[in-house]
Amino acid sequence: MATIDASIAPARPARRTDWLGRSAIFCYLAIAAGQLLFVAFILLYYYPPTLTGNFAAWDNKPIIKGFVAGDTAGNIFFAVHVLLAAVITFGGLVQLVPAIRNRWPALHRWNGRLYMLCALALALGGLWMTWGRGTWLNHIGAIGITLDAVLIVGFAALAWKAARQRRFADHRRWAIRLFAVASAVWFMRVGYMAWGLATGGAGIGKAMDGPFDIFLAFANSLLPLAIAEIYLRAGAHGTPLARQATAALLGVSGLVILAGSAGAWMMMWGPYI
Repeated sequence: MATIDASIAPARPARRTDWLGRSAIFCYLAIAAGQLLFVAFILLYYYPPTLTGNFAAWDNKPIIKGFVAGDTAGNIFFAVHVLLAAVITFGGLVQLVPAIRNRWPALHRWNGRLYMLCALALALGGLWMTWGRGTWLNHIGAIGITLDAVLIVGFAALAWKAARQRRFADHRRWAIRLFAVASAVWFMRVGYMAWGLATGGAGIGKAMDGPFDIFLAFANSLLPLAIAEIYLRAGAHGTPLARQATAALLGVSGLVILAGSAGAWMMMWGPYI
């Protein structure tokens, strides 16, 4: 579900139809559409009360732990978290566009630095809010958040190291992996909505402790990462059959993302702005 940069693959003989490349573009556009809806929600719902100091308005929408009277540090951390969420979501989409990287390399470099810094800040801040502030409904979900944070920090470090060493093909691969796990919060929401539309919410517990909740606590980062890895390997040295199968996987993933994003807007985001 998470990925796009066909330019990282070695040059191949011309083909009549590059289904892998086309499916990758479609999947990226589906992700971009859904994440831009998420950015719009953050900008319209969270930014006005946060920038004006009306933190109590965060709780107008059901949330695990938003504004807490007397918890100055926690409220500030949450404010920074939601403000950076829009920056990293939009910045990640920009970072994966080859045309921007090729035509405006300086923009690509500085946006990449900002993206990595935001990813690290959100990962570490998420750990603090989870284990320090107690922003969780069950331990399985908290462990899933912790795993995602560890992956974000690790992939950001590896992407930065590869760029510093001018190993740009490796850098792009690590950047795609970073994008996959840094988008876990968004993938979770889209996953819930896609699953809800398909099954009516089977396996979802009242305290997010049902079988599907447990699955999604880890799948929100590991499933996009697995699909990203399949795409990277198929693009680099996959057989024609592997490339076709991966193209189909990306196509289906894009359709699921579009359905989940539409559901998230209609049920989770749109009604509150």
